[in-house]
Amino acid sequence: MGCDRWVMLVIPIIYALSNVSGELKRFEQPSKGDGSLSFLVIGDWGRRGAFNQSQVAFQMGKMGEKLDIDFVVSTGDNFYDNGLRSVHDPAFEESFTNIYTANSLQKQWYSVLGNHDYRGDAEAQLSPLLTKIDTRWLCLRSFIVNAELAEIIFVDTTPFVKSYFQDPEDHIYDWRGINPRKHYIANLLKDVECALRESNAKWKIVVGHHAIKSVGHHGDTKELATHLLPILKANNVDFYMNGHDHCLEHISDTESPIQFLTSGAGSKAWRGDVKQLNREGLKFFYDGQGFMSVQLTQSNAEIAFYDVDGKILHRWNAFKQFGDHSSI
Repeated sequence: MGCDRWVMLVIPIIYALSNVSGELKRFEQPSKGDGSLSFLVIGDWGRRGAFNQSQVAFQMGKMGEKLDIDFVVSTGDNFYDNGLRSVHDPAFEESFTNIYTANSLQKQWYSVLGNHDYRGDAEAQLSPLLTKIDTRWLCLRSFIVNAELAEIIFVDTTPFVKSYFQDPEDHIYDWRGINPRKHYIANLLKDVECALRESNAKWKIVVGHHAIKSVGHHGDTKELATHLLPILKANNVDFYMNGHDHCLEHISDTESPIQFLTSGAGSKAWRGDVKQLNREGLKFFYDGQGFMSVQLTQSNAEIAFYDVDGKILHRWNAFKQFGDHSSI
């Protein structure tokens, strides 16, 4: 069955339970009056302000004001070490509401679940009750943000990783709504492919927690490279954004225009935990705390990475003409 079975839902920024696979919810995110779009990307952050989380949040606030951001993207592992215990867990406010207090950050936050989030009550983060506590919060397993200039597809990557099921070690994962795993993944891949194929957006962006390509601690996620990457290549995706590795990095694909952008440095970083710094396509790697900004127009995308002091560590531009991909 093809894309015709997939019904696009346009709904306001309120929740619908999203644990039914095979259906991606769509959210409308207006761009600026001039048609441009800007947002910040942060991952692996929720530690009640510790490990420089508060300092990163402060710099995010300053840059958010400077860029007049439209929203924030969270690449997962929102609450450490084991997600939220329930919708009443004080960690939600202690690690989110009370940390990201700058005026510029009082925008919609679009979040996916990371593997650490699945070690708690995963469905708590999907609950509309959290939105009543903090109206910025929007977290679903997989969904689409139509930002006019760009279409951003958020993908639930944790169920792809076999080891979480086969060798969970001493961790207990909340797999409600996921099993049977193969059926869940097959439906999700079909929906992502349909959404990308039907998208007419100038910029196509996919966000997941796990890296497809990374030189950090975890490295490449082979399941995503096998199953998701071919879909991204076939549908002219511009950027794949992720967290999971606690670093900042930019890797260009050697076989397509896709840029792999890791922003998983929201709090605890892994200094010196690096693999393959001579890897082909590696443009930038930083093993400290920080975040990323994205600025989009019809013809240009500017990506920038910042450290805990707000210093720009790496800036990169991609240009488009008549739908073609080109970059410097």
